[in-house]
Amino acid sequence: MQALGLHYSLSQIVGSYKNVVSKLSRKYEKEFAWQPSFYDHVIPKDESLDKIREYIVNNPLKWELDRNNPVNLWM
Repeated sequence: MQALGLHYSLSQIVGSYKNVVSKLSRKYEKEFAWQPSFYDHVIPKDESLDKIREYIVNNPLKWELDRNNPVNLWM
């Protein structure tokens, strides 16, 4: 956004995005809630980036077993 002369922090960008999506979700009467915050940091090494990528790919695959999945209320 700096090319346009605008300077926004990551928190401001994420906050704006969440605001727009929340308004649209209410407009279409969809039940929706955001995780309360987000975690950002500089990734120091390629090894760290590889671990993060692996987590992003594999985490959704574990949803079926997750205790927060409504199907698994008995866990």
